[in-house]
Amino acid sequence: MGRVEGKVALVTGGGSGLGRADCIALAQEGAKVVVTDIDREGGEETVRLAGGDCIFLEHDVADEERWKEVIAETLKTYGKLNVLVNNAGMLIPGDVETIDTKIWRIHQQIHMDGCFFGIKYGIEAMKGNGEMCSIINVSSTTALIGYGDVFAYQACKGAIRSMSKGAATTCQDRGYTIRVNSIHPGVITTPLVTNMQAGIELPEGVEPPPPPVWGFGEPMDVGYMVLYLASDESKFVNGTEMVIDNASIIHP
Repeated sequence: MGRVEGKVALVTGGGSGLGRADCIALAQEGAKVVVTDIDREGGEETVRLAGGDCIFLEHDVADEERWKEVIAETLKTYGKLNVLVNNAGMLIPGDVETIDTKIWRIHQQIHMDGCFFGIKYGIEAMKGNGEMCSIINVSSTTALIGYGDVFAYQACKGAIRSMSKGAATTCQDRGYTIRVNSIHPGVITTPLVTNMQAGIELPEGVEPPPPPVWGFGEPMDVGYMVLYLASDESKFVNGTEMVIDNASIIHP
């Protein structure tokens, strides 16, 4: 028996990076996985890589009606939902003085609205199934300490942190067997991070800085944390924030 055998999991942004690692970790331990993303090619590749019983659904997390359809299709296909990973995200750099309203709204729609819809409709799908369920919201170490050059991203990740705690207490107060936690990765070698680094132009003769002392994490470092929170091993872990950063926020 796998650690999440018999559970049905839905992972947003599963077409690459952290979401792909989450899908693989869950599928390898027995979960049936619904991989969602706006990137069909990437999502279908994740299904192939994960193996097991997985399907792909195209999904814009900022679209509330599409959330309802994706949840309904999950229930139609597998009969229940036990695990929801709100992972989908994006990042456009900019500090509080340079970020414009359009980019601010895009971050809000994908991160904050997307996570809100996931929590809301995830609880609706889970609360009556009588099984242990888990909602895992992907925040960031930017929600815990200051990073001046990713202001909109940081603001939204902070909101995800707060939403997770509010949803956890609501579920507990109402007697739902649903835990809600946030995870806070540091710098992980995903396409998002790699593309950002590639886009930084250094003056001629200037060498890039050395890697930080804590190094860079790998997607499966996050995938294994998601697996733990999805499993019943974490049945007493609720409303908390799990940091995956090799001490970067305490060793800047």
